[in-house]
Amino acid sequence: MASLMENLIEVLEQESKEYEGLLSLSQRKTPIIVSGNLEELKKITDDEQESVSRISHLEKQRTEITADIANVLNKDVASLKLANLIEMMAVRPAEQQKLEESHDRLRSAVRELRRINEQNKELLAGALEMVEFEVSLLQASNAVPTTANYTRDAYNAGNTMGVANGRFDAKQ
Repeated sequence: MASLMENLIEVLEQESKEYEGLLSLSQRKTPIIVSGNLEELKKITDDEQESVSRISHLEKQRTEITADIANVLNKDVASLKLANLIEMMAVRPAEQQKLEESHDRLRSAVRELRRINEQNKELLAGALEMVEFEVSLLQASNAVPTTANYTRDAYNAGNTMGVANGRFDAKQ
């Protein structure tokens, strides 16, 4: 049982480090989203995918170790949560403290990651909304009626209302 607890604590520590790394990437991503730098956003997204893959592997290890602990304790693995396991470890205060610290560190990193990701999600939604607006504006400029301006030869000049030289001014 002691070996299983050490393995669980070690996996939780590794998982915490990975989540903290993922949190760092998400924090770096926020100003990149604001600036609209798609190349950097792609690089960070690729790094995030690698980190998520490592977290997934660690999560699988943690699940296996928890199942082994549940078998040793003769408990249902579905009802065995880390909080319950921490309470059960009251007879071993040193391991209980390590497990509790690892659990708190992991929970804190996940909570902060969730907050940053929600913020980034809102920024991306705003950026997408702006792109859709600009596309709609460009499409609408093509559908603007022509003016009744005529040339000297009495031909329609073909000018459109509100568009100078038929180009979109991106600096506005």
